Amino acid sequence: MGACVCRMNPDNETMSVSSASISRPASAGIAMGAARKNRPLCHETIRWRSDVPLTEGQLRSKRDEFWDTAPAFDGRKEIWDALRAATTAAEGLDFQMAQAILDGANVSVPNGYLTECYDELGTQYKVPIYCLSYPINIVKEENGRDSPAEYSEPVDGGTEIFLKLRISSTMTDVKLPVYSKDTVGQCKKKLQAAEGVDACCQRWFYSGKLLGDKVPIDECSIHQGYVVQVIVNTEHYNHDNSTSTAHAS
Repeated sequence: MGACVCRMNPDNETMSVSSASISRPASAGIAMGAARKNRPLCHETIRWRSDVPLTEGQLRSKRDEFWDTAPAFDGRKEIWDALRAATTAAEGLDFQMAQAILDGANVSVPNGYLTECYDELGTQYKVPIYCLSYPINIVKEENGRDSPAEYSEPVDGGTEIFLKLRISSTMTDVKLPVYSKDTVGQCKKKLQAAEGVDACCQRWFYSGKLLGDKVPIDECSIHQGYVVQVIVNTEHYNHDNSTSTAHAS
């Protein structure tokens, strides 16, 4: 999928955003080898338009496919895992957490964006634009975003447990009653019902690992009393709310 937008940054430099990289003028070039320059992560969301409009479900599937296959091509798996966690935190506008993840993994971002990264050995990692933010022409699915097979209640719900969730958008802790056989996707729906946080805007992390929607809670190895971080994509959530308000008025 290709996509490209151009805009001017505060220094009047034209910045081209594509599915694989972000380029800056040669005057802001990158020194080679050990002298490679590292910039702080930019605290802004990249805006882009998809050539082929995608639904939220299609975008999530495309992202999952990339993250599942990227380590097989090049680079180290632990760096890809760190980039995935940093990407999710940045999309939820938690740039401080994203920067801490990058620093902890010794990952440098010469142009300030996760589209082009390097580990301490100089290996290059490229994160496609569709993993960093929603396209501006995302297609809203009307009758529920999620397939019945993925989010239907299990026949055997297992035992009832309470998850301690820390929601990034409000920085509050919530105790959510779920069943051990519930999938993470089902638990997101329950959190949506309890707290009003759209399930598609949630990304759950435990011990630095992203929890996939189809994984049952009893396979996540979550210890009792430990916190699950819920990163909320607040920009997309607020956009949906404002759109709904505009239609209502």
